[in-house]
Amino acid sequence: MKILDSVAPLADRYDGYVLDLWGVVHDGHRPYPGVAEALGALKARGKRIAFLSNAPRRAHVVNDFLRSMGLDSALWDATITSGELAWRLLADPVAAGYGRRAVFIGMPERDLSVVEDRDLELVDDPAQADFILNTGPLPERGRDSIEPYRAQLAACAAHRLPMLCVNPDRFVMVGEERVVCAGALADLYVELGGPKAREIGKPDPAAYGPVMEALGLTDRSRVVAIGDSPHTDLAGAQAAGIDAVWALTGLAAHAHGEAPDPARLMEVAAAEGVRPVAALSGLRW
Repeated sequence: MKILDSVAPLADRYDGYVLDLWGVVHDGHRPYPGVAEALGALKARGKRIAFLSNAPRRAHVVNDFLRSMGLDSALWDATITSGELAWRLLADPVAAGYGRRAVFIGMPERDLSVVEDRDLELVDDPAQADFILNTGPLPERGRDSIEPYRAQLAACAAHRLPMLCVNPDRFVMVGEERVVCAGALADLYVELGGPKAREIGKPDPAAYGPVMEALGLTDRSRVVAIGDSPHTDLAGAQAAGIDAVWALTGLAAHAHGEAPDPARLMEVAAAEGVRPVAALSGLRW
């Protein structure tokens, strides 16, 4: 697998860039070195840039977070998140098949943006609920293990509550820490006898329709997705008919180190059933 040191070689080949956020643009605390310059160089060449993130919160919350890191909002054209897609889905939660009462698992100060202006009631008792709204773990319960959620999810499984999982990621890197995400809780729920969750976001190819619309592009052969997870970023792009580049930062750096073996990367990609056109050592120009 060819490993690029810069996005510059991609500039003539693609008009649109679909970028993952955590693990590609930033590490949860700050942008990776060279990211702002790379985005600026692409924009200066007339390229369209969209962020596609499995973040379980609305796009405006994520955009505020990016600006708080010092990134100028002129550097990208659109942000589509799992939270934004869930918010659209829950415009009519009954018609969507969920009902109006949810057990909420997540961080209220950030993740409840997915239900703002929606006709939903959050309840603690699974017996009173219609479904589970799962946006991920709470810091106060710990972020490195699913075990603190076992009892709560077992109680929900006893009532066979459907789960809406607003972040299909199993893990994400925040700084140097690997943190559990909502997808890992969805796996535990099935293990405990609950029904399989509906997961909103990558790798579901349906997430890419809104991205293409936001980019204002129709030719998917002129669009490339860049992400650090074969399971979500690369698989999702491939399912949507979009070329993918494997960013060797974030989860990839955690799994394969700073100088990964190209042959080993090809083995991992093959095992995941994905065929990235290249790997990228970092989002820089």
